[in-house]
Amino acid sequence: MSTNTILIRGARVLGGPPGDVLIDGETIAEVGPGLDASGARVIEAGGLVLLPGLVDLHTHLREPGREDSETVLTGTRAAARGGFTAVHAMANTFPVADTAGVVEQVWRLGRESGYCDVQPVGAVTVGLAGRQLAELGAMHESAAGVTVFSDDGKCVDDAVIMRRALEYVKAFDGVIAQHAQEPRLTEGAQMNEGVVSAELGLGGWPAVAEESIVSRDVLLAAHVGSRVHICHLSTAGSVEIVRWAKSKGWNVTAEVTPHHLLLTDELVRSYDPVYKVNPPLRTEADVLALREALADGTIDCVATDHAPHPHEDKDCEWGAAAMGMVGLETALSVVQHTMVDTGLLDWAGVADRMSFRPAHIGRLAGQGRPVSPGEPANLTLADPAYRGQVDPVGFASRSRNTPYRGRELPGRVTHTFLRGRATVTDGKLA
Repeated sequence: MSTNTILIRGARVLGGPPGDVLIDGETIAEVGPGLDASGARVIEAGGLVLLPGLVDLHTHLREPGREDSETVLTGTRAAARGGFTAVHAMANTFPVADTAGVVEQVWRLGRESGYCDVQPVGAVTVGLAGRQLAELGAMHESAAGVTVFSDDGKCVDDAVIMRRALEYVKAFDGVIAQHAQEPRLTEGAQMNEGVVSAELGLGGWPAVAEESIVSRDVLLAAHVGSRVHICHLSTAGSVEIVRWAKSKGWNVTAEVTPHHLLLTDELVRSYDPVYKVNPPLRTEADVLALREALADGTIDCVATDHAPHPHEDKDCEWGAAAMGMVGLETALSVVQHTMVDTGLLDWAGVADRMSFRPAHIGRLAGQGRPVSPGEPANLTLADPAYRGQVDPVGFASRSRNTPYRGRELPGRVTHTFLRGRATVTDGKLA
């Protein structure tokens, strides 16, 4: 055995019966009951659930350019606190991650941080402007090995550009992750279009603005024979379109955020900008449809859309406030609350939706692997019995714009292991 030998004793692997997991160096050595603890550091994990390290397909780390909101270091610390061992860093930085040089910078900063793997997402178009394809091939061939491309924050609304992007990435099994928002239908939009927006007098953001782009892009992906991933699905109509596309055997995947699984547009009645997000919070009917779609596999995975902002960008009037919420440190708790405690998913299902599938979509080697001998020891231990109020003062993220402040949520991450090294121990950064 190496000097870095850890025995996790009595954990419920994927929510199953208690057992032991022996980590030797960077690798899982043995899994089973009653393992020999000789020479190993023992973690007593009775009552805890052991999951493969979580993988986020949609994280805004803000660096380079907006280090007042987040940095790769602070963002990956937040990720580790949330049980994540890998995140995909979105491209809407300053400068935009639309060249091999910028994505390599983000990738190297992730390696230096040491808290989780950082896989950069490359921009689809130069400057996110939607007019000219970015250096997709060069970003893929770079040290960062980019396979996911997105103009997230903006929609690739030009159908010809979207088709060309899908054709280009098909050559190396890449995927275009679309922010589905028809811009002409959302001009001046401030929240979900519906009863609440009408009563509050805020510009409405119609569901069809998302659904029209989802419809177009699943058809384009089928025509090209390429992969398309729909970011932060938020409406019941979008669910039905993705379900139909999958029934055709098309290569379409989709994600949902934790906040769209829990929060509704009724919260906007407070005019608290913490609830201002893109896409907007939708109706209770949409929330229920999203939960059902995640449960039945129509929606492939949970992605946080962690969007940190400095205090001054959120503590202002609704119309001037930035859109977005932080989510890395609360994601697993929200999923437990909405999906596990409601009986819609078991812990094996959580592992599938928050580790296995996002790692597969992002083509991440070494992440989203089974808890089995010989596999990399990327692991998360969680206490599902824990109950506590969310207090952003203790967040590892540089920003505090959480919609859950003061809300009681179940569960907490107690330990996170990145290739056998503890990045979080007893809920604290190692």
